[in-house]
Amino acid sequence: MAAGDNDKWEIYKDATGRWRWRRTASNGRIVGAATEGYEHRGDCIANARRNGYQGD
Repeated sequence: MAAGDNDKWEIYKDATGRWRWRRTASNGRIVGAATEGYEHRGDCIANARRNGYQGD
């Protein structure tokens, strides 16, 4: 198993209604997050994929 295989990815709307992603390690520490909010969920997912996300 490679490092990060057990990380949890979250795609969510922030308090301003913009889409963001966050990657949390199995020890509970946030190891990655979107640096900006996105108007469209697809744009957020595309950014997450550039950072290792392999989900929908």
